[in-house]
Amino acid sequence: MSRLIYENPLASEKDVEGWTLEGQAKVSFEDGCMRMENAMSAENGQKANYVFWCDREFPDNIEITWEFKPIREPGLAIMFFAAKGINGEDIFDEKLQKRTGEYPLYHHGDINAFHVSYFRRKEPDERQFHTCNLRKSYGFNLVAQGADPIPDVSDCVDFYRMKLIKKTNRVEFYVNDLMSFAYDDDGETFGKPLKEGKIGLRQLAPMAAVYKNLKVYAL
Repeated sequence: MSRLIYENPLASEKDVEGWTLEGQAKVSFEDGCMRMENAMSAENGQKANYVFWCDREFPDNIEITWEFKPIREPGLAIMFFAAKGINGEDIFDEKLQKRTGEYPLYHHGDINAFHVSYFRRKEPDERQFHTCNLRKSYGFNLVAQGADPIPDVSDCVDFYRMKLIKKTNRVEFYVNDLMSFAYDDDGETFGKPLKEGKIGLRQLAPMAAVYKNLKVYAL
């Protein structure tokens, strides 16, 4: 049986007090939801991208739900989870390398994490064939992939319900209760099992999107 351990409406600045932004972004609030977009021009490449980390440390065996609506593309959205330092440190430990939103710092830096990328509309091949990808770091290891049912911005009329389940070594990802992928980690092929850690939201410029109703359940 699941138990709600964190609930955040993402409706006002007060809701993200204590959150940590890595990189530069415009984070604003309107109509009861949080809008994120790049503060730097997309012409700056990776320097224009960013991660917004929740301030809580979450245990293993959790379900994360949130609502998402893209409002400008191209771009890409990511949810990081089970993020820890490579030696078990909190990701904000002062001994770890400073992160500034540039992608290599998150998959070949000094943290381990899972991350699922969805609404992938950045590169031509991503726009031509829509998928959701699960990667495990350290390393740029693509461990699972499934279909992305979210339409392009022009056809998005409402929020989409995202659900991510991490139970022991299994990860499942759903959009509006439709499963995109499932992955069983053997804890060897792509490194040791990942357990507790931080969660964070990432976007690639010039994408803009809105979020609301972030919840985490213990399983």
